[in-house]
Amino acid sequence: MGAVTVTLREVTEANVDSVLEVRTTPAQEQFVSTVADSIAEAAANPQANPWYRAVYADDQPVGFVMLSWNVEPQPPHINGPWFLWKLLIDSHHQRLGYGQEVMRQVVQLVREQGATELLTSYVPGEGGPAGFYAQLGFVVRGDVDPDGEIILRLDLSN
Repeated sequence: MGAVTVTLREVTEANVDSVLEVRTTPAQEQFVSTVADSIAEAAANPQANPWYRAVYADDQPVGFVMLSWNVEPQPPHINGPWFLWKLLIDSHHQRLGYGQEVMRQVVQLVREQGATELLTSYVPGEGGPAGFYAQLGFVVRGDVDPDGEIILRLDLSN
């Protein structure tokens, strides 16, 4: 990643248009929704306590991350209390370490809030994020959500 500084910034009126331009590859769209759809999903599900940020590399938006932030779990539709709901890195900025850096920062943030685990889920399929999450230490929890996504768990207790 070199001398690039990766930061998580609030999505505001001033940056929303550039953040909405962040796109995965067409092949990845089956695995993660667009930024616009993610923000709409957050607005439609306030009970999931959505927390989201734009991912910046220096002063350029390169991604988006969204969590259910310390939410009361309501399985099977709301997992938590800490759930990585969305993570996407723009297609032109993938494989540069930004996703790993975002996850390092997210883990640090939720640990500071007292989290002992971080959950996420993924759509199974060729080219999906399963390997990325495994590399970060996530393990299959043994269940799936109502949409057929495999639920993963990252132990934060150590």
